Amino acid sequence: MGELKLMKGNEALAEAAIRAGADGYFGYPITPQSEVIEYLMAEKPYERTGMVVLQAESEVASINMLYGGGGTGKKVMTSSSSPGISLMQEGISYLAGAEIPCVVANVVRGGPGLGDIQPAQSDYFQSVKGGGHGDYRLPTLAPSSVQEMSDFVPIAFDLAFKYRTPVLIVSDGLIGQMMEKVELFDQMPRLTDEEVFEKYPWATNGKPKGGERRIITSLDLDPHKLEKHNHKLQAKYKEITDNEVRYELIDADDAEYLFVAYGSSARIAQKSLKLAREKGIKVGLLRIITLWPFASEIINEFTEKGIKGFLSVEMSAGQMVEDIKLAVNGRTKVEHFGRLGGVIHSPEEVVEALEQKIIGG
Repeated sequence: MGELKLMKGNEALAEAAIRAGADGYFGYPITPQSEVIEYLMAEKPYERTGMVVLQAESEVASINMLYGGGGTGKKVMTSSSSPGISLMQEGISYLAGAEIPCVVANVVRGGPGLGDIQPAQSDYFQSVKGGGHGDYRLPTLAPSSVQEMSDFVPIAFDLAFKYRTPVLIVSDGLIGQMMEKVELFDQMPRLTDEEVFEKYPWATNGKPKGGERRIITSLDLDPHKLEKHNHKLQAKYKEITDNEVRYELIDADDAEYLFVAYGSSARIAQKSLKLAREKGIKVGLLRIITLWPFASEIINEFTEKGIKGFLSVEMSAGQMVEDIKLAVNGRTKVEHFGRLGGVIHSPEEVVEALEQKIIGG
């Protein structure tokens, strides 16, 4: 068993970045994720592993520092909360276009606008539909516990370098601020400059002796070449869709109805499931772990088996529900239940919504 600690979700994320062998973290404080950079500054990871931690002058600066650091083949990361992630969208699009690996964590808060500092899930569209400009997608992991805030960091880095892409970790203010026991994984080594240069032939680590200069860019003024590059990206996204879908099924074997939820909402829906089962309602839970690629195939399978309905449980006006509807394609009931602006729904409210919208609707 690894080292056990009682930690906030944000702290677990920060500690995981160090232990995952990250080379650099570039961020800017914003509630409710400020503990990430505060923990890293206090922990002084440069003395532990050589990892650089820098507070940038803005979110725009920090995302472009990821472009520079990631472009040299280094493991780099940033985190923010909703308005800060919005400021990063141009840079994220550049990173996707230039195929630069990095990890971006979003501890979502209520919106739109400045909103509040309470937990929400209203950044789903921004996360899975591109967010910035152009045709791109980002692998997106959604932790539902403090343990997963730790565990998903090395997974995110693995995906980033496997597919040469930015990867999102989408949490929320509830998971970021809550404290739970975490089993920390062992320290992973950082690669030396020589190992990076040998392992990643695309990395811009200077002009090699007797070799060609390596150039990374997202700019191509020839539309035919840019189209070819876009086709390459789309093929990569198809590969990710085929191989990287992650989800968890809970009490779904005999289910006549399914809650579909992620993150904090999945925790609440798990309690709702127990309450509904006590009332004789056969309901299961499909916990979405990768917001993209989405678990469309498993939803399709349940639809073909004759499931009577899906209830999308989200802390939003209804965003993920659209992807469920696309997978179902009108073959059974799909409804949404959510609270807005940072209000957290209760397990009892979710059961009531199931009874009213799906069973009695």
